Amino acid sequence: MIDLIKEDIACVFERDPAAQTIWEVIFVYPGFHAIVWHRVSHLLWCREFKFVARCVAHLARWVTGIEIHPGAVIGRRFFIDHGMGVVIGETTIIGDDCTLYHGVTLGGTSWNKGKRHPTLKNGVVVGAGAKILGPIEIGSNARVGSNSVVLKAVPDGATVVGIPGHIAGAKDAKVTEIANKMGFDAYGTPADSPDPVAYSINHMLEHIQLMDKQMCAMKKAMHQAGIKCGNEELSELSDCELDK
Repeated sequence: MIDLIKEDIACVFERDPAAQTIWEVIFVYPGFHAIVWHRVSHLLWCREFKFVARCVAHLARWVTGIEIHPGAVIGRRFFIDHGMGVVIGETTIIGDDCTLYHGVTLGGTSWNKGKRHPTLKNGVVVGAGAKILGPIEIGSNARVGSNSVVLKAVPDGATVVGIPGHIAGAKDAKVTEIANKMGFDAYGTPADSPDPVAYSINHMLEHIQLMDKQMCAMKKAMHQAGIKCGNEELSELSDCELDK
């Protein structure tokens, strides 16, 4: 338990630049308080002291404004930033290194017993006000945009935005790779995004990728025709290979 608490404190400094000292985290961070209370209530829940576990969780909710059912399974280095209004249901499973912002709901869509809440794999980030509903799986390192409503499973590494949630961002993996190399991250920017700058850059990246493929084809054809081309190597992002 002590090691888990130390990790929870350390991850606050990694993900919140406003954190100044350990004492600040310990005394005035409700997200940290909520996860510590939950680890206690979950331990009681697993040992069949369910009424006591619910009482501990209820007290934590009253103090922090964050409601986590003691039956929820939460991994290591879990961070809730700000936290007010966060609700995590009973059968929720959260992996390691996940981050939630305020107003997030991990809820169910059924009154039936059994698994009815989401599963978040490692490294998931859920933006403020987002709702993830039902026994669906959010893949590793996925991102859920603020105020999104997610009702279907999300693959690893995807970014989901909108109501209902849909996968956003560049369609071509190569375009995404070029964007990352350039330092451009079209986070949560679908094709119909109202952000004209991100929209334009996304189309420029697609155009660059198309030109790169055409240049590769031209260079290969000239090489086969016996026309010498310059020996300058293209970027490592290029998948062009000339026949020797």
